[in-house]
Amino acid sequence: MSANSKTLGKRPGGLSDRASDVVLVVLSIAILLVVAYPLYYILVASVSDPYDVYAGKTFWLPSQFTLKGYAAVFSDDSILMGYWNSIKYTVVGTAFSVIMIYITAYPLSNPDLPGRKFFNIFFVITMYFGGGLIPTYLIVRDTGLINTIWAMFLPGGVAVSNMIIARNFFETSIPKELKEAAEIDGASKLRIFWDIIIPLSKPIMAVMVVFSMVAYWNDWFTALIYMTGEGRAPLPLVLRNILIASETSASQASMISGGYAELNKLTEMIKFASIIVAAAPMLIIYPFVQKYFEQGFMAGAVKG
Repeated sequence: MSANSKTLGKRPGGLSDRASDVVLVVLSIAILLVVAYPLYYILVASVSDPYDVYAGKTFWLPSQFTLKGYAAVFSDDSILMGYWNSIKYTVVGTAFSVIMIYITAYPLSNPDLPGRKFFNIFFVITMYFGGGLIPTYLIVRDTGLINTIWAMFLPGGVAVSNMIIARNFFETSIPKELKEAAEIDGASKLRIFWDIIIPLSKPIMAVMVVFSMVAYWNDWFTALIYMTGEGRAPLPLVLRNILIASETSASQASMISGGYAELNKLTEMIKFASIIVAAAPMLIIYPFVQKYFEQGFMAGAVKG
């Protein structure tokens, strides 16, 4: 066997292709376990006896399988209303945020925009400095947004970090020649934006949709501040209220069969079940948008 054939399939460092593949697979599995196991553990814990969970008996499989935690969570009539509110806030808020990101990021990506440097600095400053909770609340209250859906996304309609990502995409991933050719053909700036920029920026749009969707779905603090009316709370806030209500005093626990110990066990099961109930919709939706999400992150990463 010649020396060339012996070295065939080896990388410059001397590691063969097969060995490299094995190393990559092992690393990928290790990273998958680190990322996925905590969620799997919560899922197992939510259908297990809490005392067995804290005793370390539910490392891989449920112990003393039970659905009491889920039954306690869904026994509250406000759960379905919370789901509906979260869906409504998430859909409307995501659409609004993505539109606002586009109409701010695309102009800022144009080097010919008058005052471009000033506007870029202005947006970056808002990432580090704000008016604070009380002034913001007073503005929302005085503008009549309390207990309206607009209070959920108007105060923070533009996520500056997402806008910067989109701006960089427009600057680096969309050829200037396309816009110049369209301008020569007589297309207006609005026509260029609608017929060229939007179709070519679908990958980054998917990233912005996922970021905004997850943020609005998990947002409970905004609703806690601005949604004081009954039946307006999103799912995370509903689950928080259920969890707080489950942490009753010892005198109330004495009225339940098993006393405080039994109620404490139920409270722990509700904690784990609430996490799964809140995370399930996003976990179901993500596989359908994963392809576009990956394309958005990779767009513009490799240049010719």
